[in-house]
Amino acid sequence: MMQSRLFRILIILAGIMGADGVILAAASAHQPDSSRLASASSMLLFHSSAVLAVVALAERGVIHARIGIAAALFAGDLTLRQYAGHGLFPFAAPSGGTLLIFSWLMLAVAAAWPRRLS
Repeated sequence: MMQSRLFRILIILAGIMGADGVILAAASAHQPDSSRLASASSMLLFHSSAVLAVVALAERGVIHARIGIAAALFAGDLTLRQYAGHGLFPFAAPSGGTLLIFSWLMLAVAAAWPRRLS
């Protein structure tokens, strides 16, 4: 039950990330000097699909993985910098990027060492 709820939350998060990615792509196409928005859009669109893929693999028992909100942290910081002139907090984007790198590496580890069934 708890795992099913977690998967549903992650799917909702992926949907929101995907929608936000499209919105930011449109905004970056129509605003001058919006390279931050294009980067944020790409990060959200790519990782929304990755979240769905990880949920599908975890649901089928292929891997056992936890997913954070690193892409949202990274993209949120870049978006705030574009519109508000400041970020979420100091080093938010680099922290989000570092968490993304570790998340991808942990996905590789989870696939290399599948969980054992008791």
